Amino acid sequence: MRTKGGVRTRQRHKKVLKLTSGQRGAYHRLFRRANEGLLHAQLYAWRDRRNRRRDLKRLWIVRINAAARLNGISYSKLIAGMKKASITLDRRALADIAVRDAAAFAQIASLAKSAL
Repeated sequence: MRTKGGVRTRQRHKKVLKLTSGQRGAYHRLFRRANEGLLHAQLYAWRDRRNRRRDLKRLWIVRINAAARLNGISYSKLIAGMKKASITLDRRALADIAVRDAAAFAQIASLAKSAL
């Protein structure tokens, strides 16, 4: 007589069905479909965690560029000027300054302009 999964198989099935409880149709009722749905969901989640970082960086660059142009300099020249002036601020911090403190950003932009 062969050994079947028994308790362990039921536990695994219940775990998968619990994780897919919010999905539609057979994807939260039937184990095989739920298992497929779970694999896809985890893959999409992994991919989109990386895409979120990409999207945030794009947003920061757009904000910095808008603030830079208000101060009469383009984004690329601002970044080049900051490197020459050895101002080490990452794009996240720079975008935050651009949104919250326009005067401080204007000072950074003027330093970057003078370094070019």
